Amino acid sequence: MKKTLAQFVQEKRDNLGLSPKGLALKSNIDVSIIEDIEAGKDLFLSVTVRQNLAKGLKCHPEELRRLEKDFKNDVVSFQVIESLKELILNGAGGLKCPKCGAPLICKIEKMYDLEDNLVLHPKAHCSKCVFQLH
Repeated sequence: MKKTLAQFVQEKRDNLGLSPKGLALKSNIDVSIIEDIEAGKDLFLSVTVRQNLAKGLKCHPEELRRLEKDFKNDVVSFQVIESLKELILNGAGGLKCPKCGAPLICKIEKMYDLEDNLVLHPKAHCSKCVFQLH
């Protein structure tokens, strides 16, 4: 069975005899990020975190990248997208990413059509993964 990113990081850290705080210091990463990765909350790492973590774990960044969740293959249905747009336009707060469940950062862009009518356009992006709503 394929290991998860959380299992891989925890196992490598244990094999090096490091605590989460020790790995955080070696990797120059905040300990809360290490804890989130090991808890399975962070499934997609930024390039910087991946490189620093690989250095601290004495492995290649590609080993970590292969275990990250592949969000490109997750398809979000048209109905979910339309529902999110409507919720944003209605001022709903606390919306979650349909791909990973992390908080969405939402805004409403004000634009004008050719007849100078105001058009509201909902936008959102995930705080953790690559999901975007345009």
